[in-house]
Amino acid sequence: MTRMKNNQSAKSVQSVVKIRRTEPMGDELPHGWVHTALCEIAIINPRHPTVIEHGLPISFARMTALSETAPGFRTLEDRTLGDVRKGFTHFAEGDVLFAKITPCTENGKGAVARGLRNNLGCGTTELHVIRPLGKVDPDYLYRFLSQSHIRRAAKENFTGTAGQARVPKGFIETLELPLPPLAEQRRIVAKLTELLGKVDASQLRLAKIPALLKRFRQSVLAAACSGRLTANWREENSTTETTKVLLARIKEKRLASAKTQKEKTQIEEVFDERNLRDDEGDVGLTDIPGTWLGCRIGAIGAVCNGSTPSRKQPEFWDGTIPWVSSGEVRNNLISETRERITKAGYEGSSVRLLPRGSVLIAMIGEGKTRGQTAILNIEATINQNVAAVVLDHGLVASAYLWRWFQLQYEATRERGGGSGPQALNCQRVRELPFVLPSLPEQQEIVRRVEGLFALADQIESRFEKARAHVEKLTQSILAKAFRGELFPQDPKDEPASALLDRIRAEKEPEKAKQAGKK
Repeated sequence: MTRMKNNQSAKSVQSVVKIRRTEPMGDELPHGWVHTALCEIAIINPRHPTVIEHGLPISFARMTALSETAPGFRTLEDRTLGDVRKGFTHFAEGDVLFAKITPCTENGKGAVARGLRNNLGCGTTELHVIRPLGKVDPDYLYRFLSQSHIRRAAKENFTGTAGQARVPKGFIETLELPLPPLAEQRRIVAKLTELLGKVDASQLRLAKIPALLKRFRQSVLAAACSGRLTANWREENSTTETTKVLLARIKEKRLASAKTQKEKTQIEEVFDERNLRDDEGDVGLTDIPGTWLGCRIGAIGAVCNGSTPSRKQPEFWDGTIPWVSSGEVRNNLISETRERITKAGYEGSSVRLLPRGSVLIAMIGEGKTRGQTAILNIEATINQNVAAVVLDHGLVASAYLWRWFQLQYEATRERGGGSGPQALNCQRVRELPFVLPSLPEQQEIVRRVEGLFALADQIESRFEKARAHVEKLTQSILAKAFRGELFPQDPKDEPASALLDRIRAEKEPEKAKQAGKK
């Protein structure tokens, strides 16, 4: 039994088996405040009187009607009491609702019941209802219960199985809170409404930043891959090698490094004028510089995929050869892999060791995966769901191709086909369009894009810090409120001990009335 201060008799909580303090609050409270348990100042999970007619229209709340951040309902439905009296939770105007099932508890779902039809409501069974007595401010209770440490404590007291874990009624009944005088409760609620409104406004402004940064990066890529980003560079840097000559050199180097006649034939086919150009002629860009040349991915590099060594052969795995799965290709630089295969796994499957600088593209996935790309910073093998564009001739910058793929992400995904899940394949990757600048301009584009992306990364880092600060600010403000630190106390306020005396006087008749409703 917790000893209560401020001249409050211990007898007032004799009905409470164990008062739960969710975190140390100390015995010192502002003048006129007392520690008490929820069951001392509220009726927990009341029921509607049986005398109310079944045909009375009332409000109905699903769990989706409750917010994680505000006391108001999102939506309410109209029902008749007879339709929902049995098998649902009962509440009335001014009651405080607390979601009792995971993950709604942890997410902060709750409400103050307002705007109910005929002042009555029913709703999901996954709610605890707290009905304040003695005119205790329901918004004060709602804000107290919305604190993160309360939600953590509720989770620690869950009962039931995983996925169906719930907060027991006893936790709510024995939860201790600091109770100020009524006038102070109202001042606290008003101040919290003001301050948290400003926090919410800040969060709304911050929430716009990720979309702005995404648009900024996409605009940078569009400017880079259309030549706008380096227009001034081209004026100041003429090149003696045209892109037509550059593409011819790429062909020459690729033919020289081809190991089989089949490879040579494939290269000759891709460089055939009928296959070289993109028939659709639409890469989502306009005004491509005249010094640039449109072609296909299959012309600038060898496209291949890999395989997965048999999982039934343990000797094929946990070796030293990096092996990339499609889930690891997510617009990143790959310097290490989650899995590695052995020499036996390498020789026992159709994988090949790809050189550093190869550009990877994920070929399957209905989520974000399909169309995402990466650059190998190491020599590695890949699985069958990843295509690699090998640029071992050194005439196309890997980082430029990687940025091109990022710009073309949505268009690339649309080129997936098949009767099942949408997917690319090596041939479709070879047919993807590409616009080729000179090698020096590719390098300049990469330099400028990296500089602008670094700036965006700095802004994003500051945004993350600001968002974390604002999220902590809400809980900091709430903590100060329930310590009485938001503003000076008014010594003229009637003490909360007098409020408790009145609540006790009215509580027994209320309990008897509730007992008659069962």
